[in-house]
Amino acid sequence: MKVLAISGSPSRQSRTAKLIDKVSGLLQEQDIETRLVTIYDFPPDALIYADFAHPTVQDFQQKVKAADGIIIASPVYKAAYAGALKVMLDLIPEGGFAGKPVLPLASGGSPGHLLAVDYAIKPVLAALKASDIHQGVFAIDSQIGKGDGGEALLAEELDLRLTQAAQDFIEQLPLTPPRARRDADTRHVISRISL
Repeated sequence: MKVLAISGSPSRQSRTAKLIDKVSGLLQEQDIETRLVTIYDFPPDALIYADFAHPTVQDFQQKVKAADGIIIASPVYKAAYAGALKVMLDLIPEGGFAGKPVLPLASGGSPGHLLAVDYAIKPVLAALKASDIHQGVFAIDSQIGKGDGGEALLAEELDLRLTQAAQDFIEQLPLTPPRARRDADTRHVISRISL
């Protein structure tokens, strides 16, 4: 099982990357491999000119095609997702997300950018024919810190939302791995017993 994470952050060490790291770690616990693609994986000319014949662009399209699910992550500026993400999404053919669940992740400076996931990111994902678009997780920059060792420190509330979103996403993936199904079945049995 493979998930492709597409990061639209123009920064190599971004808060948005910490969101991907958290979800990737949760997926790894369920034996789901996550591959990350950023703008730094492309030669600038191939991106700017949308050179569909370039081997790097063709490799990216193959990774999208081979993925069982997609994570889209972007910082939000002025209520819109990053231009770097737009450039990468433009390289994906129409309908490129058909049959794939998508988990949007976004970070921004204030709660005022919260609706960017619904009004800016989701319409693009729908145009790419994503099969299931998760409601997504928006994080305020102040909820994402850095520990002494450089590791991400997430606010408890954000950590819980990311954990729940990752679990929902796992359940949307086709042919969910046996371990994830067992964990989900156990949760359902426990919830029925508690009733």
